[in-house]
Amino acid sequence: MGRALVREPKAFLLDEPLSNLDAKLRVQMRAELKRIHQRLGITTIYVTHDQVEAMTLGDRIVVMSNGRVQQIGKPQEVYSRPKNLFVAGFIGSPPMNLLRGRCTDGCIRLGELELPWSGADAPEVAVGLRPEDLRPAGDGGPSLEFVVDVVEPLGNEVVVHGTTPGTAVESGAEDEAEIPLVTEGARAAMTAVFEPADEPSPGARMRLGVVPERVHIFDLRTREAIGR
Repeated sequence: MGRALVREPKAFLLDEPLSNLDAKLRVQMRAELKRIHQRLGITTIYVTHDQVEAMTLGDRIVVMSNGRVQQIGKPQEVYSRPKNLFVAGFIGSPPMNLLRGRCTDGCIRLGELELPWSGADAPEVAVGLRPEDLRPAGDGGPSLEFVVDVVEPLGNEVVVHGTTPGTAVESGAEDEAEIPLVTEGARAAMTAVFEPADEPSPGARMRLGVVPERVHIFDLRTREAIGR
């Protein structure tokens, strides 16, 4: 990389340059690469399987699968408005929860959960819920039943794995990210991210609050996003 820099090229082509570094050095080099790019302003094409690198380094990112472009956009735009199921399941860590539901009669129905819906009826949809958008339910708001399985304290946050009634939907990104799709009978795997003060105990039964404005809807026939 140093030899490339001193030649002052018109563009840099970087193919996973940080993949062989340990975790601490990778974070340091990621910040250094961003500083170099900001200082030089040279067009850089950066190939990576690490979505954190893509999100933090890219001004625009291109999500690809099997040689096909799935979505192009600014990192936050791709995260906030995934174009299809693949992007929804690939961008985000932990990945988006995707459950089978339906949109009929002005409602999104996901098991016992009902949310307002202003779009056209769709009998088969995937309802996407980001883990960071789920919290222990308060009084009166829409919520899902949740049984805690594993708790991962990370200091600034707590990642909580469990199950909820329903059927999980494959995004197509599971193989890319080597994420197994877990199902247990009539229950689907669900992941939530809590504040440390809300850390539950394994085996606890609780309800997860859902924010209707942050729910993503995908048509299972086309696998394309149809609303949020």
